[in-house]
Amino acid sequence: MADNQETEKAVKFLMLICAEFGEEEPGDDEMAAVGRWVAEMDARGIRLTGAGLQSVRQATSVQVRDGEVLATDGPFAETKEEIGGFDLLDCADLAEAIEVASQHPAARYGRMELREILAG
Repeated sequence: MADNQETEKAVKFLMLICAEFGEEEPGDDEMAAVGRWVAEMDARGIRLTGAGLQSVRQATSVQVRDGEVLATDGPFAETKEEIGGFDLLDCADLAEAIEVASQHPAARYGRMELREILAG
């Protein structure tokens, strides 16, 4: 068995980082706190991957209707909150995922949405 398979936990979660990001960029202190969270979760073998996302204003929506591909630019929903990033977590259970999400610095001003990955 490969090393990473031996350390795999039971359940994978997609953690969506949702907040009101606005025009202001995160400050150096916040980015440093996120960096520390990432380093800790990587060291614990919990965070498999993750990244920040461009603003919703840079998004493109793709649909197929009646065989025609429709691509639309820009924001699509009237909401104050947007998804600013994601992390893929490998946890023992939902309780551990909640503990990990609660430690993310953005949980203090935003919302961490946990979605279990369906086995496929």
